Parts: sequence; structure tokens; C-alpha cells
Amino acid sequence: MPPADNHQDVDLAAALKLEVRDQHGEAHRLGNFHGHNLIVYFYPADDTPGCTVEGKEFRDLHEQFNAVDSVVIGVSTDSVERHKAFAEKHAFPFILLADTGGALAVQFGVLRNGRAARSTFVLDHDLKLRRAFHEVTPRGHAAQVLNFVRTLVESHRMLGG
Repeated sequence: MPPADNHQDVDLAAALKLEVRDQHGEAHRLGNFHGHNLIVYFYPADDTPGCTVEGKEFRDLHEQFNAVDSVVIGVSTDSVERHKAFAEKHAFPFILLADTGGALAVQFGVLRNGRAARSTFVLDHDLKLRRAFHEVTPRGHAAQVLNFVRTLVESHRMLGG
């Protein structure tokens, strides 16, 4: 498998235990996604141009992420209500976590001035961090992440996983 990047700012153990509400008010812990590849993408704010482009691209590739057993989760510091409106407006089929206090963003080392910096983290089936993308350009990013996940899955298969 491709090695994880060195991410000293990430406290993955703590992040996996945090409970955060989604756009429907349901509580989630990232640790509950063990057994799936997990894509956690942080973005600054709902319904802004870059965040909308990024979300729509993850939406448009959603079935392809499913095909490689991957769960996509978007995270910002916006409220449950804002997430609900954003997800409904753009028909997002994935979870949006309302990290209103920024605790999850802090654990991933991406909280900047009260908002999440645009970053994406790819965790494998064992919830080990395999890749982080920072200072992401929204257009084309979902495809970049999908290509990495495909490589990760293929590497796992070649090693007999």
C-alpha cells in the first residue's frame, strides 16, 4: 500500500472517537466506519463557490467511490441546519458533519481562524491515514482523491488483502 504522509498535526485516535452531528442531526463517529475506505474532506463554508464545486464533484463521483468501498464525508464548521440546506440544494448523497466547535478540525490540524482549511484525508479499511491533501484546489480534487483510492485498493489486492 502507498505509505501515509507524515502528519504530526493529526491526532487520529482522538478524531475517530469524536461524536459529530450530520445534516440530519444524527451523531457519527469516524471510528464507526472501520472496514471501509474513508474520505474526510474539510471545507471552509457551505454554499460558497469553491465549496460548492468540490461538493458537486464528490457527488458526481459518489457511485465510483462506492465501487471502491469508500465512504465520503464532508466537514465544515457550519451548523446542522446550514448543512441540511446545502446538501438538499445540491443533492449531496453523502454525510456532511457539522463541526460547529471545530473539535474535529483541530484533531486533524486544519482549523484556521474558526474555519476548516480545505484539506482531504484518506483512511484505509483499518482507519489508518494513508494520504492527506492540503491547500486543495476544488475543481478536479474529487477525481484526484478517487484515483488515489483506486491505487490504494489495487495495492491492497496485489498484496493479498
